[in-house]
Amino acid sequence: MKDQAKIIVALLAGAAVGAAVSLLLAPSKGSELREDIADYVDDIISSARNKAEATANNLREYGSNTLERSKSKFRSAVNDLSNYKEGAVDNAKSRAGNVADAGREAVNNVKSKVKSGADDLNDSIQDA
Repeated sequence: MKDQAKIIVALLAGAAVGAAVSLLLAPSKGSELREDIADYVDDIISSARNKAEATANNLREYGSNTLERSKSKFRSAVNDLSNYKEGAVDNAKSRAGNVADAGREAVNNVKSKVKSGADDLNDSIQDA
């Protein structure tokens, strides 16, 4: 972008110098020459102003687009992180439920064995 601006400024400066030299060398009255130079300078200033406004508008648009892309990427990253968190929580809950189920099953097995042993002991006491 900087190189293009330098080229444009150099072209405008060269055109201004060329026009000024051609006006100075052209056969015309001093008042006409001054008026022609003033008109030409006004045209150059107007052209430069238009280019500056167009460049400013382009920069604003580029900045706005860049900001929107950044916001979109940030929202996407937050959404991905939220989804990952939910998946991790669900996974942890599922594993905790599996551990709790295995613990209940182990307790029920122990209860069953203790009851069976107590029944066997009761039967052997009654048989004696």
